[in-house]
Amino acid sequence: MQPVLEIRAPDGFDLWPVATIESTGFLPLSGGLSPAEVGTAVMRIADCNDIDPDDDRPPRPTDPLGSFLHGLLTFDTPFAAGGLRVIDDSTGITFLPGCCDGLDEWRDWHRLVDSGGLLGFGHDPVEPVAERFGDTVRLTVDAEQSDSPVIELPVTELRCLLAGAERDLVDFLTLAADWALRHLPGCRAPVIGALARVLDLPAPAMPPEQ
Repeated sequence: MQPVLEIRAPDGFDLWPVATIESTGFLPLSGGLSPAEVGTAVMRIADCNDIDPDDDRPPRPTDPLGSFLHGLLTFDTPFAAGGLRVIDDSTGITFLPGCCDGLDEWRDWHRLVDSGGLLGFGHDPVEPVAERFGDTVRLTVDAEQSDSPVIELPVTELRCLLAGAERDLVDFLTLAADWALRHLPGCRAPVIGALARVLDLPAPAMPPEQ
């Protein structure tokens, strides 16, 4: 199980270095990303929240950096496209996040494990669904298909996978804090605080900027 961020090729982005991306896909988040990949992740998360302010938020700044980061820094509940990806190594079946339960809502998986029921991740054209049946969780790649591929795993295994996914997110956030010290020195603390809210994690301790 991997926390992944839905990304797309940046179009003329030049506020900080980003990785070369040729098409839409998913970027796994962990502590092993390169600086350019961290830059890509921060860019994409900020882009998800780059929406014109309404009456409840302050006006957008005029400088390019402040304007681009404004949504990320001012939304009470910033979000990120993506989620948790599960790959069955024995069959090659991949369960991808959908459009209706983003990376910012990854803790919904814990509620599924603890309380049971059904967790839907998207809608047409693909409707991934996770359901708990007793001590087993079934991941249906596309509930709209009667013969959809499925992944079944014990609840105890899923708990372990979720713990691993959380460690990956914590490691990514720590890495992003180090990255921001170099690339966003003037707004490091608010950006990392916003990323922590996106990932539903405590913000890492950061020494004062020199």
